Amino acid sequence: MKHALFAGIVATAIGAVMATTAFAADISGAGSSFIYPVFSKWSDDYKTASGIGLNYQSIGSGGGIKQVIAKTVTFGATDKPMSDADLEKNGLIQFPMVMGGIVPIVNIAGINPGDLVLDGATLAGLFSGTITAWDDPAIKALNPSLTLPNAPVVIAHRSDGSGTTFNFTDYLSKVSTDWADEYGSDSAIEWPVGVGAKGSEGIANTVKQTAGAVGYVEYAYAKQNGLSYAKMVNAAGKTVSPSLDSFGAAAANADFANAKNFNLVITNQPGDESWPIAASTWVLIHAKPDDPAAAAEALKFFDWAYKNGKDDATALDYVSIPDSVVALIEKSWDGITGTDGKPLFAAQ
Repeated sequence: MKHALFAGIVATAIGAVMATTAFAADISGAGSSFIYPVFSKWSDDYKTASGIGLNYQSIGSGGGIKQVIAKTVTFGATDKPMSDADLEKNGLIQFPMVMGGIVPIVNIAGINPGDLVLDGATLAGLFSGTITAWDDPAIKALNPSLTLPNAPVVIAHRSDGSGTTFNFTDYLSKVSTDWADEYGSDSAIEWPVGVGAKGSEGIANTVKQTAGAVGYVEYAYAKQNGLSYAKMVNAAGKTVSPSLDSFGAAAANADFANAKNFNLVITNQPGDESWPIAASTWVLIHAKPDDPAAAAEALKFFDWAYKNGKDDATALDYVSIPDSVVALIEKSWDGITGTDGKPLFAAQ
């Protein structure tokens, strides 16, 4: 009886240790909601391949930056690249993970995905509150074949610190001097009109539930939630649809090889096929992590995603980082070292 009891206690203890070890092995990250759909898919596939999971919190780029600086997660993800000075100050290394597109989403009766066309000036007018009805002459001029209702516009914008907001307002600042002068571009701004929602999930839900609403989200959220999105007139004056091809056309101009700390914003790129509100997501990780083992596991995951996650990214309409840039990124990982000063990734 004593032997059986002792064996049961040992088995329980071993099980607890194994469970704790498995939990500890999971990779922790937080930040960008733009990248969440593909991180979620990669997480499932990587768990199957490696037995290691990813605990990623989609809390917005601002939250991800705060958490990685505070070292409550192994890595952060942001759609607004950090400056050289801030990276150095916080001991962080930055590199791009994927590229994709931000789309205007609308809830207008009778308007299906891709029916509506907007341009930069009109989009700036909507979000600045100077265009207040859907049958405004500026919108009608871009959509002569549509019957647009005399209905009020309801703006849905992010309430949290958001790299999606940074890229969206960066685009508006490039196409509208009035917007640039009045509101500028940042991860959080003083919005002149509208209602705030947390995360891309919050924007998608707000637009879906509000007649006359317009917001902005990563394209995957529009598709997954069955939301109507607008086509855009790009920098070349061409009307383009959001797609892997148009995101890729914009991303083709991304010269990360010559961008220090991979700091490059790709909104309003030239080219007939380029989607105008293209964006990237960067990973932030400590150069000298307090937990080298956790950082090493994260780097293994990123390496796997670059090499094995391209199909998942494509299926969700993200643009994968080119192999030539991945080689530069993984070379930059030489600066992520353990307590012995040796690169964590090179040691794998």
